[in-house]
Amino acid sequence: VREAAAGVAGVIKMVMALRKGTLPRTLHVDEPSPHVDWDAGAVRLLTEPVPWPETDGRPRRAGVSSFGVSGTNAHVIIEQAPARDDDAPDPEDGQTTPSALPLPLPWPVSAKTEGALRAQAGQLHRLLTTQPETVLADVGYSLASGRSVFDHRAVLLSGDRDGFLAGLSALAAGEEHASVVRGTSTSTSGTVLVFPGQGGQWAGMGRGLLESSPVFAASMEECGQALVPFTGWDLTGMLSRPQDDPAWEQAGVVQPLLFAVMVSLARLWSSYGITPDAV
Repeated sequence: VREAAAGVAGVIKMVMALRKGTLPRTLHVDEPSPHVDWDAGAVRLLTEPVPWPETDGRPRRAGVSSFGVSGTNAHVIIEQAPARDDDAPDPEDGQTTPSALPLPLPWPVSAKTEGALRAQAGQLHRLLTTQPETVLADVGYSLASGRSVFDHRAVLLSGDRDGFLAGLSALAAGEEHASVVRGTSTSTSGTVLVFPGQGGQWAGMGRGLLESSPVFAASMEECGQALVPFTGWDLTGMLSRPQDDPAWEQAGVVQPLLFAVMVSLARLWSSYGITPDAV
C-alpha cells in the first residue's frame, strides 16, 4: 500500500493547483536548506501562495516526484485540463445543484456485514442531506470504481436526489424499497448475459440509449449496416415505429432488432468494465 500511495498527496496537490491557478506554499519549511545551492538555478521554495496564470495560451504543467520506501522512484508530469466547451459552472463553486439525471444511475454499495452495509447507507444519506451540492454521478463513479467489493451488497437505482434519499433510508433501516436490490455473494462464478428471444421486445426499446450513449449508438449503427443487406430496412427507423405497428409481430423484424439491441447493450456494459464470461 505504501508504494502505491507514495506521491498521491503530491499529485492531488498539483491537480488542485492547476485547477485553481495558484501554487500553494511549501509546508513545514521555515528556511531553505543550507545544503542546497539555491543560486545555481531557478528552483525555490514557496513561503506563500503564488498566482499561477496561463502564459500565451499554453496550459500549465507541473512535475511530481515520488520516492518509495523501498527505493522506487517515479516522476509524473501533469498538464492542465482543456477548457470545457460548455458554460457549466464548476460543482466545487456551489453554483449548481445537480439533483436530476438524464437516466437512472446505479449506486453500488457493499460491506463485510449486514450491519456495516446499513451503516454505509446511513453515511451516504447524511452526505446527501448535509451537502446538497453533491454531484450524484460523481458519487456513483466513486462507489463503482474506488471501493473494494465485499459479500453483503446492494445497488440503488435512481434518477434524482430524492430517489436516492428514499432508497438509502430504506436500506439503512433494513427495509425493502423498489429502487434497492440487495443480495449476498456466495460464490465466485462468472458473469453471464442472457439475450432474450422473441417476446421481449417493445416499441421504443433502446431509443433513450441511442440519444444518451455514444457506445450504444455506435454499436447499433454497426449492426444496422451489417443487417440491412438482409433485412432491407433501417434498424433505428424501425425502433421508432408505434406499438400498434404490425411489424412488431413479425419474427423477421423483431429478431434482428432484439439481436442488435442485445449486442449493443453488451458492448455498453463492456465499456463500463463488465465483460461477460458467457452469453
